[in-house]
Amino acid sequence: MPIYEYEAIDRRNACNTCAGRFEVIQRMDDPLLDVCPSCGQKVRKVVSWCRGAVVETPDEYARINRTISEYEKAGMWSHAAELADTHSERIGDEGMKLRALDNYRKAGYDLGTLEKHAKSKSD
Repeated sequence: MPIYEYEAIDRRNACNTCAGRFEVIQRMDDPLLDVCPSCGQKVRKVVSWCRGAVVETPDEYARINRTISEYEKAGMWSHAAELADTHSERIGDEGMKLRALDNYRKAGYDLGTLEKHAKSKSD
């Protein structure tokens, strides 16, 4: 059921409930409130400030991530590592950098060289 917000039309005569905005859980087919349930003061429904978080992935990032995954599934570790490494440098994504290092390791690169590479970039 949706939550509706109401406020007093005349706040000077409002009680503690309707002086500020208050929420009421109502079915969509329920009539809107005309008066405050606590004091009977006239109220109006107000538009809520919805604070939803939507995370969108840029198309390029999604495309590159898909390509890296395809390389990994095919066992093309050096290709996946190179693409992830290049992309992580460009956008500054530490998680992508770790993925690149893991793929370099799987491709058979020397772990000592990888550690030097990781330290020189992050220091």
